[in-house]
Amino acid sequence: MRNVDEGGYKKYNNVTFNQGNNTAVSTNGVYKVTPCIQDVVSAVYYARNIDFGKYKVNDKIPFDMFLDDEVYHLYIRYMGKEKIKTRYGKFNAHKIKPLLVKGTIFEGGEQMNAWFSDDANHLLLRVESPISVGSIKVDMMGYKNLRYPLSSMVSVR
Repeated sequence: MRNVDEGGYKKYNNVTFNQGNNTAVSTNGVYKVTPCIQDVVSAVYYARNIDFGKYKVNDKIPFDMFLDDEVYHLYIRYMGKEKIKTRYGKFNAHKIKPLLVKGTIFEGGEQMNAWFSDDANHLLLRVESPISVGSIKVDMMGYKNLRYPLSSMVSVR
């Protein structure tokens, strides 16, 4: 569900996906979508499940996203491994640049950077991106009940 009300700009859309029929039923109608379609939230989970070990630096990993009653053919560019310092310590991480759709907040293109832990958990450690009024930096605020050991942590803060 998307419910926006900012300074006179209003947007409401409730979407239900029918994977069996490859359709998206929105407040505005029924739309044909591609198999394995993502929305904004599921795209993060999709990225967490990528086996980055199969990719080389600058490889593009394609995916389709349904947003504002349209299907967008996007990709995630794999940028390689980096060490990243967080409030919890230093981590070995995979860095990606997702191709963004231009909108009211994000400028579109490959402006965003995201880092996932280089272990079986694939925790989203950090996201940085310019936005229309400046820039954002989002860091992981906590973790618990991990399925796998946090082997990507190099040092504790």
